[in-house]
Amino acid sequence: MKLKLDLHEIFNKGHDIDRALRGIMDEAVAKKATLVEIIPGKGSGQLKKKVLRFLDQKDVKQLYHRVEKDSKNFGRLFVHFRWK
Repeated sequence: MKLKLDLHEIFNKGHDIDRALRGIMDEAVAKKATLVEIIPGKGSGQLKKKVLRFLDQKDVKQLYHRVEKDSKNFGRLFVHFRWK
């Protein structure tokens, strides 16, 4: 199962971004998704950095297996999960 989160519409709303990221991670855990695609967009890269900082938090980092930056599209990240 693959989930997708597009942050284009809330790019300038910090609390909404955090809430959306937390929500998609919780949903991925609840549904045991194998992949979450997060689209911060290309822009200046600030939103992508914010997403990466969120994913690097200790409590969030233990939820997923690894983060992959899309080599073909700078404005996209993949969060991989591994379930036993």
